[in-house]
Amino acid sequence: MRVVGNYRNPGPQDEYSQGQGGYPPVSQPAPVRTEVNAGRLWAGGVAAAVVAALIGLVGVLVARAVFQLSPKSSSAFGDDATVQLCVVAALAALMATGIAHLLLVSTPSPLSYFGWIVGLLTVAAVVVPFLGSGSLVVRLSEAVIHLVIGIAIGGLVSNAAGSASRLTLGENR
Repeated sequence: MRVVGNYRNPGPQDEYSQGQGGYPPVSQPAPVRTEVNAGRLWAGGVAAAVVAALIGLVGVLVARAVFQLSPKSSSAFGDDATVQLCVVAALAALMATGIAHLLLVSTPSPLSYFGWIVGLLTVAAVVVPFLGSGSLVVRLSEAVIHLVIGIAIGGLVSNAAGSASRLTLGENR
């Protein structure tokens, strides 16, 4: 008898060649599934949203202190643009958590795809300030803040996704 892959190729005198000349049933390996602890994943996503918003706030404070970028109409913490930056950063972290959840339950190597998605969106966010007007110092400051927010979201949500998921053997259906 010859074994080819997972299948037997019985010869004329093989015990499986009698009767109808059939092969033994080949059992399929159980499929591997990803189990996701959604509560743990989303708790990490909410924490990442808080961190992303705080990075936006601290980034504005540092840029204003270092480069003396302080419009007269703003408070010590900035103006409406600072609030907008913090809210968008928090929403981006929550959207990244949703993307991670979707990828965990639907794709092979979900964290690889997640890394690419977050990386490309971070690059886009870094480029956006250079498409507008304003001084080079302000645009560079905004780009650096966007970069740090993107890196934080990518790392924190990726770690939460890895911590909230595990591979299990599923049932044959």
